[in-house]
Amino acid sequence: MRYISTRGQAPALNFEDVLLAGLATDGGLYVPENLPRFTQEEIASWAGLPYHELAFRVMRPFVTGSIPDADFKKILEQTYGVFSHNAVAPLRQLNGNEWVLELFHGPTLAFKDFALQLLGRLLDYVLEKRGERVVIVGATSGDTGSAAIEGCKHCENVDIFILHPHNRVSEVQRRQMTTIFGENIHNIAIEGNFDDCQEMVKASFADQSFLKGTRLVAVNSINWARIMAQIVYYFHAALQLGGPARSVSFSVPTGNFGDIFAGYLARNMGLPINQLIVATNRNDILHRFMSGNQYVKETLHATLSPSMDIMVSSNFERLLFDLHGRNGAAIAGLMDTFKQGGGFSVEEERWTEARKLFDSLAVDDAQTCETIAEVFAQTGELLDPHTAIGVKAARECRRSLDIPMVILGTAHPVKFPDAVEKAGVGKALELPAHLSDLFERDERCTVLPNDLKAVQAFVSQHGNRGKPL
Repeated sequence: MRYISTRGQAPALNFEDVLLAGLATDGGLYVPENLPRFTQEEIASWAGLPYHELAFRVMRPFVTGSIPDADFKKILEQTYGVFSHNAVAPLRQLNGNEWVLELFHGPTLAFKDFALQLLGRLLDYVLEKRGERVVIVGATSGDTGSAAIEGCKHCENVDIFILHPHNRVSEVQRRQMTTIFGENIHNIAIEGNFDDCQEMVKASFADQSFLKGTRLVAVNSINWARIMAQIVYYFHAALQLGGPARSVSFSVPTGNFGDIFAGYLARNMGLPINQLIVATNRNDILHRFMSGNQYVKETLHATLSPSMDIMVSSNFERLLFDLHGRNGAAIAGLMDTFKQGGGFSVEEERWTEARKLFDSLAVDDAQTCETIAEVFAQTGELLDPHTAIGVKAARECRRSLDIPMVILGTAHPVKFPDAVEKAGVGKALELPAHLSDLFERDERCTVLPNDLKAVQAFVSQHGNRGKPL
């Protein structure tokens, strides 16, 4: 399997090199040169498989030539063996044909664990084989950071630096990051928003001279391995609901477009998906594109669903690449237009093509709380604010009541007590046993200004397990 850049000017790489590269040298994102496609008979034969075995069958084509089958099977068994539910991603029924796919049974109670528990093990495997050491610099709007630290904390050949927007993540999210200590773990609170953090990460990949020869690796969803791992649970959900003999639709809470792009890939790999709904909050750049062909950057607002407080959706470039016939020069031009002017539209026929599969809705905080309260009253199920947005969007945008609708349950509600309290549910939230003392643990975090040079100087000074790089 070879991977190419969405901007067309970077060399094609194999999986191992893509894992370590993250962002392409031309600023683009890596995608498979050719997407594997499964027959309906092949997909049907996977029904009833344990999650790690299904994951092997879905992801094997992406790592072929880089990781032997036996090694990859062992990595996957270890990855999903740490989840607290035997089904790994169980489905919970809300009504007759509406389901929540619970993706929060991993160590950090969020869907990011599916990819980042795997990423940490893949990095360990590849770096050990190569005898290399790397630096991870990642940006988080809340959940990626803790999942990345949890997934990579035992990696012998990794130093990890996670940037989060200061005072713009929930207390549980922050503490899940700042209470894990290690010589190779560094939390940085940036006096800015998530887009500022994400821009620093991209700038650091573009010019890595501050690392003095050490390689930078991405844990954000720009890393192909993140997307690859998320494809699996679309197959998993569909198989539970009669797929591939019947189509399934999905509503996906998304800010950076990675999770829903994985669903788009699952469909292109042969899974019958009828509809993908982009569910987002007040920071609605994706909704404005899907509903009106306007991809325009606006002011970023803090909301009750902070993991989606994002105004520049990095993975959207991967979809644009396909919509433009995989023309790298066209995508480079679009991204330059966006950088210079803060927005763009695409040709009508390309936008119309996207609308054949995608619908969207932006949900404000009041509607989010109303949905949390409504679902709790109807079912006794308590949703986190991101999942509630997914439910609201599913009910507003659904094209057919005959087709099962799956809402991706992206996080455990205990991570967002403010939203639950404002919803007036009045249910006491208790942390799972492994996090029961979270609020008593010591924290370690460094607050830095919204300044790229200050961040890069910190990374350079504190890498290599506390020794300057």
